[in-house]
Amino acid sequence: MKRFSTLFLVSLLSGATTLGAYKILFESNNSFFGKENSVVTLAPNSYGKNVALAAETVDFTEAADKTIHTVVHVKNVSRRTVSNPMMEFFYGYGGQQQQEQVGTGSGVIISEDGYIVTNNHVIKDASEIEITLNNRKSYKAKLIGTDSKMDIALLKIDANEKLPYTAFANSDDTKIGEWVLAVGNPYNLTSTVTAGIVSAKARNLDTNGIQSFIQTDAAVNPGNSGGALVNTRGELIGINTMISSPTGSYTGYSFAVPSNIARKIIEDIMEFGNVQRGILGVEGGELNSNASKELGISETQGFYINKVSPKSGAQKSGLTKGDIIVKLDNQNIATYADLSGYINTKRPNDVVEVTYIREGKTKTIPVTLTKNEFFSAEFKGIELENIDVTDKKKFHIDYGVKIKNITNENLMQYQNELQGNIILSIDNVKATNVETVSKLLKQKDEGQSIRLEMINKGGEILRIII
Repeated sequence: MKRFSTLFLVSLLSGATTLGAYKILFESNNSFFGKENSVVTLAPNSYGKNVALAAETVDFTEAADKTIHTVVHVKNVSRRTVSNPMMEFFYGYGGQQQQEQVGTGSGVIISEDGYIVTNNHVIKDASEIEITLNNRKSYKAKLIGTDSKMDIALLKIDANEKLPYTAFANSDDTKIGEWVLAVGNPYNLTSTVTAGIVSAKARNLDTNGIQSFIQTDAAVNPGNSGGALVNTRGELIGINTMISSPTGSYTGYSFAVPSNIARKIIEDIMEFGNVQRGILGVEGGELNSNASKELGISETQGFYINKVSPKSGAQKSGLTKGDIIVKLDNQNIATYADLSGYINTKRPNDVVEVTYIREGKTKTIPVTLTKNEFFSAEFKGIELENIDVTDKKKFHIDYGVKIKNITNENLMQYQNELQGNIILSIDNVKATNVETVSKLLKQKDEGQSIRLEMINKGGEILRIII
């Protein structure tokens, strides 16, 4: 009996010790080592009960039903003249023939009176554009305007009825991980819908134009170009424009022009006939640990200003080399894509509140954006500027940079012949705009010769080496 009492007492003490240790170690402050030395924090019991993680818990049907009737099939018919020298040599005819090419894509109706937005590459070089609605009705479309840099085009059809259309959402409010639908009409049947999430925002793919894509894992194939990327309320957050794939088919990633950028381009085309681009007037690069170490600074996020353009809003507002831009208005700036994407939604003379870090102190100043056409660059004594709408119409081109002035002593004798000419390519790379040309020329050594292809004031193509 005594032995039994001893065992019972030992068991009781062991249980009390175990219970006390549990209370101290696990229940105290919900952590393993307590509040001060916590390395593992336990979630409260309510965590996760109201969080919808699975696609099955999200209802896509309403968004799909609202969107499929606003997405159209776009047919692009282009004609080009091809030569057949063999026919001409043997038979004396058939030297030149008209060849018809057909391209297809998707588009999004954005107004009840028939305005449609699509990608520029979907309708490029089109002789005829045909739109087929989701109800199988077809209409001839008129091209209102394009922006090749951002790959956006605006079309118009005259229908005998009010058309369903998609409303624009604020793409800046889109969150990574948010469910989205990609809607297209690639095969001229009816609209197709795929679902995914926003994988990344402000994605920079190092293209010459768009620097701020929305990335999604919703399946998008080439025929879906120009289609809609919408949120679960059926609101437009982007225009699907490209995929990243070694095979040309969808393999996991697709990209869309943010709706804020697309909307601004459309409004510019409708109001001004062309895109009004404003610039901040700074050059530089985004920070990371390596770049910050080389520059000898502690900040690892933001846009580091390496150069301020003369006569720009940035210069007039007092921004200088070494300043680090961390915010534009209420938009945080961590990368170059963040900065360019936000500025692309603005126009000349818009005022942007720029928050920057200088010598460890954070300051905010207003900067008035200047017109992009005023932005210029100089290389080897040749001052360059972007072409304007008049140049585009006169020479039937949609890209190029104009020679504004010659200061190179070796070229001064050719100043009258060169000034006003438009450079189309540099070493076989398209001279899309001054920004692109500046980046390209920075890669050239000072003594390295370059080949220029240009169109002179008389419309003739010239090729020179400087």
